[in-house]
Amino acid sequence: MQSMYTATATASGDGRNGHTRTSDGLLDVDVRIPKEMGGAGGATNPEQLFAAGYAACFHSALKMVATGTGADLEGTEITTRVSLGKLDSGGFGLSVEIDLYAPELEAGQAQELLENVHAVCPYSNAIRGNVDVKLTLI
Repeated sequence: MQSMYTATATASGDGRNGHTRTSDGLLDVDVRIPKEMGGAGGATNPEQLFAAGYAACFHSALKMVATGTGADLEGTEITTRVSLGKLDSGGFGLSVEIDLYAPELEAGQAQELLENVHAVCPYSNAIRGNVDVKLTLI
């Protein structure tokens, strides 16, 4: 792969109850274990950061894949849900659900775009074969 861009982030403190920042300072946040996992909550967490990045990247890939198709992407939204859970084999894993809201598209065209986008999105490619991903039209 020929790199086009590299993001650099550093975590410090106590892991999931610490702090993370990017080298350019644009992201500089505390992270906390969510209340649902027995933590204090009150700050973002790695799963939220991953979900936000995946949603933005997937939506951008949607715009790219749809170029030249005549698809009306007005009002489209991508929602991602990233779940953290225990694996049967030990350790922890992630699962992802991606919803496409495309009010101006016919369902067949929207489904085809959704699948084509999943084939090219860098986040999808990074986790393919390792993380369960469910694609849904809403």
